[in-house]
Amino acid sequence: MMRLSLFSGSLLLLSALLVATVQSAPAARRDSARVGTILMLGDSLTDGYGLSRKQAYPALVQEKIRAAGLRYEVVNAGISGDTTAGGLRRIQPHLNRRIDVLVLALGINDAFRGVPVSQMRENLQGIIDRVRAKNPNVQVVIAGMQLPEFGADGYVRTFGQMFRELADKNAAALLPYLLEGVGGDPALNLPDRIHPNSAGMRVLAENVWRVLEPVLQKRSPVPVARVQ
Repeated sequence: MMRLSLFSGSLLLLSALLVATVQSAPAARRDSARVGTILMLGDSLTDGYGLSRKQAYPALVQEKIRAAGLRYEVVNAGISGDTTAGGLRRIQPHLNRRIDVLVLALGINDAFRGVPVSQMRENLQGIIDRVRAKNPNVQVVIAGMQLPEFGADGYVRTFGQMFRELADKNAAALLPYLLEGVGGDPALNLPDRIHPNSAGMRVLAENVWRVLEPVLQKRSPVPVARVQ
C-alpha cells in the first residue's frame, strides 16, 4: 500500500508539472514574439516637416533597428509646431498601447514663444510620469535642444540645462542636442534654414541611433536574425 501511495503521489506531481509547463508555453511564445514599441513624441523635427514621413528620422531609425535585428516598432508621434503642453495633452491616447521606449523631443517651440523653463520642465515631467504610470519599465530617451547664444538673462543657458536635469532626475538616456551637425548648415536644411532636409534627417537619425541603440541592445530579450 505504501508503494502504491508513493507511486500515485509521484504521478500527481508529474501531471501537475506537465500542466504548468503546457499552460506557460503559449505565454512564453507570445512574449518572445512580441515586438517592442518605441514612441517618438516630438514636433516638426520628428514629424519630418517639408518631407515625407519615410524621410523623417523616426523612419530612418526604424531601418537601423531592422538592420540590427532588433524587434521594435517605431511610432512617429511628431506634430509640427507642437509644444511641451501640446505633448502633455495628447499623450493619453498613446497610453492605450504598451510603450517600451519613449523618445521625448519637445521644447524648442516653447523656447521660441518664451515659455518659462519651469513650465516646460513641468510639462515634460508630466509626460514622463504619465507614460511610466502605465509602463513602469519604460526606458526614456530625452532629445535635447539648444538656442543660439544671445540674451543676457540666463534663459538660453537654463533652457539647455533643463534636458540634462530631466535626464538625471528620471534615469533617462540623454541626446544633448538633436540637431548636432545639422543646425545652421545650409546644405543640410530646407530653404527656411530651420528644418532639416533629407540629408539632414539622415544625420539626425545617426544622432538618435547613437543614444538609442545601447538602450535597445540592453533591453531587447529576443533579437531576430541580423540583416546582412
